[in-house]
Amino acid sequence: MALTRPAGKHRRSSRLSRSGANVAGIATLATGGVVASITSQALAADIGDRGMEDTGLRQAVVLGDRLVERIDDQAEAQQSAAEAAAAMARAEAEARREAAQARRIADARAKEERQAEERAARQAERKRLNTFVLPVDGSYVSTGYLASGAAWSSGSHTGVDFHAGSGTSVRSVGSGTVVEAGWGGAYGNNVVIEMADGTFTQYGHLSSIAVSEGEMVTPGRQIGLAGNTGNSYGPHLHFEARTSADYGSHIDPVAYLRSHGVSV
Repeated sequence: MALTRPAGKHRRSSRLSRSGANVAGIATLATGGVVASITSQALAADIGDRGMEDTGLRQAVVLGDRLVERIDDQAEAQQSAAEAAAAMARAEAEARREAAQARRIADARAKEERQAEERAARQAERKRLNTFVLPVDGSYVSTGYLASGAAWSSGSHTGVDFHAGSGTSVRSVGSGTVVEAGWGGAYGNNVVIEMADGTFTQYGHLSSIAVSEGEMVTPGRQIGLAGNTGNSYGPHLHFEARTSADYGSHIDPVAYLRSHGVSV
């Protein structure tokens, strides 16, 4: 039995319904960020009037899909770039925070080191200022304390004599202030120093004086040169330790120096 194919209008509608699933929806066109949408009804009406093959709509739909894909890809790329930029910004901010923290730690350590050095320097200076030395470097006592004889008006030696040739450097035994610098009668050219601990030291028979009254001196500071001035039997240094600046307040100078750590 022969079958007859429905003609004309009915056949076109069938082809349209088969293609409807592909062309129904939105064909999106984007220019400068503006998206134009064509509704599925408009597409269907246009297809109904002219047919997909005749109008080239299939190609337009394919191109539209590709454009949508490109827009989606671009959006994803932009999103990825934004996320990468944000991650880089966070990393840079973290690096800056870590660098700032490292600088703070380094500055704090440097400050501690400077403070430690300053404390050490102060301690060393205090130690130096509290140190006592021999009045004549490397010398020895040639005449002892309270030695008797006609050479001394009191009948005994009120200090000790250190062996020293004329012109030998004479040093302050410790820190103090010069209270006398000049001629001292039987002592010849002499210097008297009030020490930091309240005692006094005297240096006699000097050939020259290198300090003046009121001047502050430190241990080892040169105050003059040994000589043979005043009531002297030859070049040497007469050294006394006293409880006051006055004559007659003398104490044992060897014991005095040893009590301050000086080997005599």
